[in-house]
Amino acid sequence: MLVNSSFDDSHRLLRESVRRFVEQEILPCIDEWEAAEEFPRELYRKAGEAGFLGIGYPEAFGGFGGDVFHKVVFTEELMRAGSGGLAAGLGSHDIALPPINRLGSDALKEKVIPPVLRGEKIAALAITEPGGGSDVANMKTRAVREGDHYRVNGSKTFITSGARADFYTVGVRTGGEGFGGISLLMIEKGTPGFSVSKKFKKMGWRCSDTAELFFENCMVPVENLIGAENQGFAAIMGNFQSERLMLSLMANMTARMALEQSLAYVKEREAFGRPVAKFQVTRHKLADMATMLQASEALTYQVADAMNQGKSVIREVSMAKNFATDCSDKLTYDAVQLFGGMGFMQECMVERLYRDNRILSLGGGTREIMNEIISKQMGL
Repeated sequence: MLVNSSFDDSHRLLRESVRRFVEQEILPCIDEWEAAEEFPRELYRKAGEAGFLGIGYPEAFGGFGGDVFHKVVFTEELMRAGSGGLAAGLGSHDIALPPINRLGSDALKEKVIPPVLRGEKIAALAITEPGGGSDVANMKTRAVREGDHYRVNGSKTFITSGARADFYTVGVRTGGEGFGGISLLMIEKGTPGFSVSKKFKKMGWRCSDTAELFFENCMVPVENLIGAENQGFAAIMGNFQSERLMLSLMANMTARMALEQSLAYVKEREAFGRPVAKFQVTRHKLADMATMLQASEALTYQVADAMNQGKSVIREVSMAKNFATDCSDKLTYDAVQLFGGMGFMQECMVERLYRDNRILSLGGGTREIMNEIISKQMGL
């Protein structure tokens, strides 16, 4: 595999550290957690103590600092656990905290960011609504200012870490219709009028908790406003760029693990008196899989490099997400095909990869939404 020049010794050392953490703290238990459809809250604390939750955040708040590629390394190695749900759950703060870190008041930052980076508290992002999906500009959850509080009414759905988060970065409508009337509020668990559904049962990402949130005359202090009122849409869109990069990385690692599992299996599995790897159709399938994966990784790294330089990548990150999820769709499908009946069994890694993969082209904006973004950026 070609070496990307964006990785230096600090990235290599971090990769080794995260890999050891996964091997020692996650892999021995991951099958049990998948079956239980939950990983222990204690894992947040362990990841916080190791400094992993602080990657990309200011040292003033207990962060690790680092650049985009430090986050790339962490995401890739965490995915080595073979559970997209664990990566999504443990990393839910990476879509919840950035708006607070960029736009929140000093008091709000101090209240929320340090305990989350220590793994003592859990943060979640709440944007998607029932019936709304990717149509963020038509958000219905409303927040009406009454003195020193906002009265919030509405609901959110498909929220990662929704059942057990402590802090929620919530999209609300404070103004008129369309994107110009949207704001962001930080709402704490336990606030009167705020309730959470039971965890959803999911096809994949089973050991992450996903829930629906309900707000009924929920009174939220005005100081919990993140940024300026009615300016939340831009913050949400900016947040999506990082989320889409992370989903691209998750897709590529899902595809890479499917390829690795397949390569090992076809050398051991025999059919008609010889290893499956000796059949030309198998070799060519694996060659196509490897080629598509290398192209996808190259595009994703190129986008990460541009983000690292502070460049706008609205079109490119949408392209990367679509290409990466197309790649993982194909490679997980082909891996199950190569494994045959064993690939349909839950004891087989590729079965989980196949299930976990399906959400990747839906989360952070569907494939169709990505194509709309790409075409608009092309002037169409």
